[in-house]
Amino acid sequence: MWMKTVFWGLLLFMLVATTMAVEYGARSHNSGPWSWCDPATGYKVSALTGCRAMVKLQCVGSQVPEAVLRDCCQQLADINNEWCRCGDLSSMLRSVYQELGVREGKEVLPGCRKEVMKLTAASVPEVCKVPIPNPSGDRAGVCYWAAYPDT
Repeated sequence: MWMKTVFWGLLLFMLVATTMAVEYGARSHNSGPWSWCDPATGYKVSALTGCRAMVKLQCVGSQVPEAVLRDCCQQLADINNEWCRCGDLSSMLRSVYQELGVREGKEVLPGCRKEVMKLTAASVPEVCKVPIPNPSGDRAGVCYWAAYPDT
């Protein structure tokens, strides 16, 4: 009798554990809401031209005109899938690096190091108060990729 109880208990545990793993992120890198942001699936990455200008200005310590800030925040908010916002910011940042021929540890612009520009770009959702999903469960803040060295 106790074997039946143990069996059913383990079966129930496995069912609950599997459901929780699916719900809380134990899935492959290419599945979930962020996979909808993959250009290979037809998603069009936003150029975020206003954010490009804002990040460059902030990084060198210049005042950001209100119109530039407003344009950036509107462009970011216009990305309907909030899971794609940080990915689009990361793509924008990579294109800035490519445009300027930036390598690791170098200045992106005079007075602006690559690491500073990266953190500036990652904080755009917080500056704009535009929600982004984060692993911590918060819906605003800094893009998660800011914590990784090769973004």
